[in-house]
Amino acid sequence: MATPVTTIKPAPSELHKFLFEGLPVRGMLVRLDDSWKELLGRRKEPLAPAVRDLLGQITAAGVLMQANIKFNGALIFQVMGDGPLKLAVVEVQPDASFRSTAKTRETVVDGATLQQMLNVHGQGRVAITLDPKDRLPGQQPYQGVVPLSGPQGQPLEKLSDVLQHYMRQSEQLETTLVLAANDQLAAGLLIQRLPIEGEGNLEPGASSGVAREEMEEAYNRISMLAATLTAEELLTLDSDTILRRLFWEENVRRFDPQYPRFACTCSRERVGRMLLGLGRQEVDEILAELGGVEIGCEFCGNHYVFDPVDVGELFTDPQYQAPGSKNVQ
Repeated sequence: MATPVTTIKPAPSELHKFLFEGLPVRGMLVRLDDSWKELLGRRKEPLAPAVRDLLGQITAAGVLMQANIKFNGALIFQVMGDGPLKLAVVEVQPDASFRSTAKTRETVVDGATLQQMLNVHGQGRVAITLDPKDRLPGQQPYQGVVPLSGPQGQPLEKLSDVLQHYMRQSEQLETTLVLAANDQLAAGLLIQRLPIEGEGNLEPGASSGVAREEMEEAYNRISMLAATLTAEELLTLDSDTILRRLFWEENVRRFDPQYPRFACTCSRERVGRMLLGLGRQEVDEILAELGGVEIGCEFCGNHYVFDPVDVGELFTDPQYQAPGSKNVQ
């Protein structure tokens, strides 16, 4: 009699937010488990381990940053440069759904650092874009761009260091980040200092009897505790264990967890609009050469095929036409 095969389902991805009672410090912990495995499983070609791990860190960081700013729109976090890794990008929606991908120019060796992958000649950049859902006419997305270097121009070897520098420069907020990823999990811990005055976690009377100097030092103490978390611990310990081990002496108020998920925003309609943007002549040239147009989504692996009949309908269907536009047949 054959032994039944037991399938172990991946754990659900989790995002935990927490405050330190009476102190101007907040934190978040994300562990992308099932969603990260789904994202990797959808790729046609596996990523090199160094690229995969960096993409996992970027994905975890993007989820943390979106949750941190409570923005009603897409947060798009990109790293790009002049090395063998051309681009790595994550897009995170307000409901913590995300998609991410990476493109390489050439082979990335195992163990390659951030500098070796993206900043060989000092051209590496990080770009963070906020694209509102209800963008007003003429309104452009907000974008901040910083180099992969520190305040004195020194190279930064860790993505967490780059983002800490970005938050200090753009938001004037002291932030501590620990990021890690492998083929099973992408995870991150964020600790952030808040202005002492007027923050919701400092309820009336919360600071009575506590010297202002002590409150100023609270972030430094908690940040140092967070920095002791190793990549191995972040990838192997569950959320409860991590928070208990790090902050067992602190009064931590935790909120209900959120459950990030992989979700791609591609669709046949969006691809159709992209083809319209190319114009009928260019699309017809592709048809003449290949007999059809096939577009593959870099994020989820879905393929959209348009044959000559599909293209003809596309360029005459009213639902695709902007008011007052004309298509030359």
